[in-house]
Amino acid sequence: MIGFRLDEEHEVLREKVRDFARTAVAPAIGDLYKRDEFPYALVAEMGRMGLFGLPFEREYGGGGRDFLALCVALEELARVDTSVAITLSAAVSLGAMPIHRFGTPEQKARWMPALCSGEGLGAFGLTEPGGGTDIASLTTTAVRDGGAWVVNGAKSFITNSGTDITRLVTVTAVTGVRADGRQEASAIVVPAGTPGLEVAPKYSKAGWNASDTRALALTEVRVPAGNLLGREGRGLSQFLSVLDESRIAISAVGAGIAQGCVDESVRHAKERAAFGRSIGAHQAIQFKIADMEVRAHSARLAYYHAVTKMLRGEPFGREASLAKLISSGAAMDNAREATQVFGGYGCLNDYPVARFYRDAKVLEVGEGTSEVQRMLIARGLGLPAAA
Repeated sequence: MIGFRLDEEHEVLREKVRDFARTAVAPAIGDLYKRDEFPYALVAEMGRMGLFGLPFEREYGGGGRDFLALCVALEELARVDTSVAITLSAAVSLGAMPIHRFGTPEQKARWMPALCSGEGLGAFGLTEPGGGTDIASLTTTAVRDGGAWVVNGAKSFITNSGTDITRLVTVTAVTGVRADGRQEASAIVVPAGTPGLEVAPKYSKAGWNASDTRALALTEVRVPAGNLLGREGRGLSQFLSVLDESRIAISAVGAGIAQGCVDESVRHAKERAAFGRSIGAHQAIQFKIADMEVRAHSARLAYYHAVTKMLRGEPFGREASLAKLISSGAAMDNAREATQVFGGYGCLNDYPVARFYRDAKVLEVGEGTSEVQRMLIARGLGLPAAA
């Protein structure tokens, strides 16, 4: 029999994060969102709660938990706000995970403690201004010069790259050319504040307003040769494996938004009266909310399935794409329907559903668009690559 009940340890974590989201995040996030302000106080408290170190070894200050624990925490945060959830997701699955997966003992000892405690954030420098999804066409380069790498290029849409507590950005850069003419890329850790690393002002975004997203320029950036992460020439394959895991985390965020829309809609439907009764007594509203619950439930089961395969050591790339496609669609559909339930109030930034509507759309674009997920699912089914 397949069971989907969380064990006691995960349930305790869920309740702990749910309480934090409701009592600390919910009262503060609206004002932070309006001001496009990074939630430093909330991040510090999440660090004290141990959320940034959940899936990492205790020897580096981690919690010694599994990836499911991270996903459970992300879902509960996203039920209230996505900016806070995505800050945690990117810091763990994109910022710290490459170092955890591919770093040397010395690299882990140097950087992991701060990343696990939340005192420092890591960022993942993959996307470029002209490349987007076409990550094989990197233009950023890194050339070996004695005991250093010299990096030149540009990155875009990099989360957690310009905060006051950002410690590093791991960038992919072309470091050679194979015999067949294809580029070889490597991953190189660039500490924050390195001369030549220029961090642009924050983007003005339609969603995720309280998270940090910026463009980066690297001009003659010199870092020690020991900052190479993993094997030279294997940077893209390393990052692609990390992206599969990160898509599961993003799926948990999508499930959280979808469920948050249900939570808010149920509350509003009970409180709002029209034609002499609560709007929740009207079948049109009941059916709308019931369909929203179906989507949220499906999104949760999709990421549970993907993370279960991951933890078993089984191939899970297709399941990660399925989960991201399902959950991002559920989040977007539920946000639209929640806005409809709220009517005019759903268009006001004072109400969470207005934030949900803008935040949900980003999930259909970031970390592989919905079209890319469909492409990966089709390949997983054995279909030929599309022209």
